[in-house]
Amino acid sequence: MFVRRILLSVARSNRLLGALATGLVLSLLATVMRGNQGAPTASIGQAPKEITPPRPNYPFPDNQGYVYSAEWHLITAGNAHVRMETAGNERKVIATAESQGAVNVIFPVHDRFEAQFDPRTFCSLSISKHSEEGSHKRETSIRFDYTRKKSVLDEKNLKTGEPKHLENDMPACATDVITGFYYLQSLPLQLGSVYEFPISDGKTTMVRASVDKREQIKVPAGTFQTVLVTAEATSGPLQSKGKVWVWYSDDAHHTPVQMRSKLGWGTLLFRLLRIEK
Repeated sequence: MFVRRILLSVARSNRLLGALATGLVLSLLATVMRGNQGAPTASIGQAPKEITPPRPNYPFPDNQGYVYSAEWHLITAGNAHVRMETAGNERKVIATAESQGAVNVIFPVHDRFEAQFDPRTFCSLSISKHSEEGSHKRETSIRFDYTRKKSVLDEKNLKTGEPKHLENDMPACATDVITGFYYLQSLPLQLGSVYEFPISDGKTTMVRASVDKREQIKVPAGTFQTVLVTAEATSGPLQSKGKVWVWYSDDAHHTPVQMRSKLGWGTLLFRLLRIEK
């Protein structure tokens, strides 16, 4: 019974952890982002509280996908896919989460997440989510209305048909829990650097990310020299809910090769299986 409860906790947290580990380091509060700033110049130890637009001619990883396994205490909990595509003048990020093994039997999870953002600023524009978690099925859309500084959420319970509409205050620019994954990837990630920025999933959270050390790690996709980034929420609904560690490759690509999320019930590990092009 105890093991079953633990597995249920893992499964119920699957979508949130996917959002955290592939995007808490990918997170939140930014003040006004000004048009054509240069490449990020965060000073060592300094934490500029804004989202920095990508440097000119930044090579977005278009049409490239990352495939991860999700493990909890050597138990395979599921897998996650994250991919970026072009969408006219915008970019679209697609993420899916699928439970496996014992977790899938006890609490099946089949989630799909899409986010669109402005590649000139890294400001997120909209989010759509289809979530199937156990007996719960929902369709959710979130629109970021920067003119009014409001996030507008519309959700429908696919089981009962019950609708929900919410509006929350937000800053002049924010990333979301998945696009933030790519935002951090675009930064210099120099040792000792600290970044603070806002992430929104309908409600806004401020996240602090620090570049702590270099480390060689081995994952199914290979052996990589990496830089370790530690991220945690410092305000908002995710404050004090846990930490996320992300190992980015220590090269020009900054490929996220491993992620670890620690919450109250334990630790979930995401390891890169392969890169799809």
